[in-house]
Amino acid sequence: MPAITRWYVRTSMVYLIAALSLAVLLALAQVVELPKLLQAAGPVYFHLFLVGWVTQLIMGIVFWMFPKYSKERPRGREGLAVATYILLNAGLLLRMLGEPGAAVSVSPLWSWVLVLSATLQWLAGMLFVANTWGRVKER
Repeated sequence: MPAITRWYVRTSMVYLIAALSLAVLLALAQVVELPKLLQAAGPVYFHLFLVGWVTQLIMGIVFWMFPKYSKERPRGREGLAVATYILLNAGLLLRMLGEPGAAVSVSPLWSWVLVLSATLQWLAGMLFVANTWGRVKER
């Protein structure tokens, strides 16, 4: 298993635990009064679960298991896989800050944090597709 795949898979597991822990806290908010910042974390749970766990796990396994690109570069460009990993996680970490911040603050700064977050995740998606497209082929 390539090192970058191990990074993707291990990071996805961290996000799974974080998402499930946040789910417990959000459920607890139904019973006890929690700070407004935490109450606004519903979108964060969704992104931790879907982008952090599911998407990242898929990307890591695809890099490892899809058909070879070529003999010289069997998995495509590893540098693109690393850039995808960095962009995806930077975007997700910014999302974790920006969603609650935008919910409890009137400052437009938080909205721009969310724009930057979405842009980084979009770029990660584009790099992933660019690096994977040539590996989707018939036998």
